[in-house]
Amino acid sequence: MTLLCKCFRLASRPSQAVWALGQTCRASATHRPLAQELEGPLNFSDGKVFKLKSGWEVVRGLLIFRMCSFPTLVKHSEKLMSLSRRLLGRRLFELGMRRSVYGQFVAGETIPEIKDSVSRLRKMGIRPMLAVPIEEDLGESKSGERWYELNEEVMRDCVNLSAAGGDRPMMQLKITALMSADLCKRLSACLSDPSLERELRVQRIVSVMEREDSSFPFLSEEQNLHLQNAVRRLSRIGKHARASRVCVLVDAEYTYMNPALSLVTMAMMAQCNESEPWIWNTYQCYLTETFSNLSHDLEVIQRLGVCFGVKLVRGAYMDKERRLAREKGYSDPIQPDWEATNQSYQRALDKMLDLIGKDGKRYNLIIASHNENSVLHATRRMAELDIDKDSGAVCFGQLLGMCDHVSLTLGQAGYLVYKSIPYGSVNSVLPYLVRRAQENQSVLQGIRKERELLRRELRRRLLGKR
Repeated sequence: MTLLCKCFRLASRPSQAVWALGQTCRASATHRPLAQELEGPLNFSDGKVFKLKSGWEVVRGLLIFRMCSFPTLVKHSEKLMSLSRRLLGRRLFELGMRRSVYGQFVAGETIPEIKDSVSRLRKMGIRPMLAVPIEEDLGESKSGERWYELNEEVMRDCVNLSAAGGDRPMMQLKITALMSADLCKRLSACLSDPSLERELRVQRIVSVMEREDSSFPFLSEEQNLHLQNAVRRLSRIGKHARASRVCVLVDAEYTYMNPALSLVTMAMMAQCNESEPWIWNTYQCYLTETFSNLSHDLEVIQRLGVCFGVKLVRGAYMDKERRLAREKGYSDPIQPDWEATNQSYQRALDKMLDLIGKDGKRYNLIIASHNENSVLHATRRMAELDIDKDSGAVCFGQLLGMCDHVSLTLGQAGYLVYKSIPYGSVNSVLPYLVRRAQENQSVLQGIRKERELLRRELRRRLLGKR
């Protein structure tokens, strides 16, 4: 608790020296060109790209990454924040959050704040990928349709905001903001695996989206009604995004929901991806069945004759997935170790890059990874396959506030790189950040390199070196 309170005090009241340093470095970052310094092979280890950051951004990053290096602090962060809110009061607590954790990982709450954040990223060669931090898990289903209907309006606003953010806009979407997680689990449990069945079920969902009378016999009347309302909400969002020329990247979630999420995402693709991949699906390579599912989905897409967008991630729900497997008595769905996950990721990555090398308009990929080896492998394969880094067929993605030594280096080298950017009020976003932090503890504990590069950059500025 003492550590957290110290962090709040430092975050809320940066010293005059730090503030002056931030102002000076902000000016130098905008006027000193880095492109010439960064010519040659990609280098994620020299930290030169941190010259683009203001002094306060460097200090804040060091502070936050130090906090995140304590597993106990991350594990109990929700309780600590609740206690801090009571001790500090709402106003001081929110001020501390805005200067620290919220400021590091969130774009802002108001449209001017979000636009300012997007503008600063674009000046550094980074593109925005807005994410509304709304989701639902089992047992959290709402009564009636009102909550999901309100979320549809929020998602439409996200499409509009993304469209105004510059060329090649992207946004993230969680299906469980528009469809009950309990229904997703029920639907997933009843879906069979063969690819032909999958294609028929995709077509069935499309028919529901088009307001034809169609239902699933294994669902109750109430569940079928909610499914109809949910997939029509998703259909409207998908069509609005296509009309606004915004790519929608649908997030994967837990294994007990993913078959249903994939099914409705494929149906959105069938509706919207006739000529370009506007709707993308996410594949979690830490799952043992990912490559098989990706291959089956590719077969379905090819038979449907539509385009295919893929977001490739390693995954973030390992601890909960393994705990559920033990408790429920089914086989562990996670790869046996880190190396197996790496091999799974590279196998799926190479498969998609080979397809893009043949037809970069039909197939698109975002390499959503903080792993430097995966990123470097992808850039080498792009060169071998003659995939233009400016074409938009392949891009890279990382979380806002993390892995900036990779993101900024890629952006300065001319690759298309996106930051996943949550936005909203402090109270609405903090639960989302806590959940993401707890799910990504292995990533947070592995940020020593970025922390060291930030420390080196701060030392360089304090010593007045160029």
